[in-house]
Amino acid sequence: MRIKCRKSTLSSGLAIVSKAVSTKTTSPILECVLLQATGGQVTLTANNLELGIETVIEATVLEEGKVALEAKLFTDIIRSLPDSEVDMETTSDIRVDIHCEKARFTIPCRNGDEFSLLPNIEKEKSIQISQLALRDVIRQTIFSISDNENARMMTGVSLEVMDNRLIVITLDGHRISRRKIDLRGDNPDVSVVVPGKTMQELSKIINGGNDDLVDIYFTDQHLQFEYDQTRVVSRLLEGEYFKIASMMSIGHSMKVKANKKELMAIIDRARLLIQETDKKPIIVSVKNDGNLYVRLDTNLGSMNEEMEIEKEGDEIIIGMNPKFLGDALRVIDDDEVEFYMSDSKNPLIIKNEKEDYVYIILPISINTDIYR
Repeated sequence: MRIKCRKSTLSSGLAIVSKAVSTKTTSPILECVLLQATGGQVTLTANNLELGIETVIEATVLEEGKVALEAKLFTDIIRSLPDSEVDMETTSDIRVDIHCEKARFTIPCRNGDEFSLLPNIEKEKSIQISQLALRDVIRQTIFSISDNENARMMTGVSLEVMDNRLIVITLDGHRISRRKIDLRGDNPDVSVVVPGKTMQELSKIINGGNDDLVDIYFTDQHLQFEYDQTRVVSRLLEGEYFKIASMMSIGHSMKVKANKKELMAIIDRARLLIQETDKKPIIVSVKNDGNLYVRLDTNLGSMNEEMEIEKEGDEIIIGMNPKFLGDALRVIDDDEVEFYMSDSKNPLIIKNEKEDYVYIILPISINTDIYR
């Protein structure tokens, strides 16, 4: 194999596929990236058997072939080269020569036939969404997945298509995030659970706008995202996702409308007094005087702050995890937020009028009498 291409082009392609390179494996081939030069183009592929990514880059193919290279070493070398043309050639079955201006590297390689290619995905069930909308919906839900592998379904993201809407749900046992997006055209009803890692890595490599589209293909075992010259294939998590309908219909006795930026700033200031191992909640009090009060006492100090709000309903005192509350507020794009509560023992719910987004956060148990 021999190819020539711009260093920037090759580096950009490697940045995309490297998200699927395995970092903890006993199989060296999974730590590699595959280069396939054929038909006047070069395809880069990485596959850790759970997530696979391939992308096509522009290059001059002087001799067709394929080779597998250790991904980290190869990526670091290409990144270090001058911004010029890179000339790559296999000099033997076990070596590749990389030449760029006055820099020359010779590194080991593996037979490309050892590499596991991405599966061919049937394209019977699919939806189409803009890259911007997909990136936003991941950002607005991914923070509430669990990292506990013993609760595997909580490490996943539920994707459901129903009545021409995409519904994305994540949860970790303490909070639930749900986001809905209207889809164009007539779309099949489908429900899958995707590993959270897939969605996190996908959000890092899609960078298009509202007019740049992603096709998503659903099968019983895989999900495929296809856009531009890139294909992302992920295994699905097996099992039934959690039923959350009852949580979505929780009643409330109070509604609060607040300035999001101001409330988020108060919570961020409170978190300055919380150490990593500190489990203390912030105390949120909503009074009939039209103010919301935030109080916190820790070993580092104490704080009290208030802000004006619009309120309907009873007074309330509730203990909240400030990180969970801040995570939800941070991904909401509205200037004002509305949240709903019933008492100190039931969840706080943040949602807009159309319920395009809903965030449910369980409170932390407190003795409300000492805060009255």
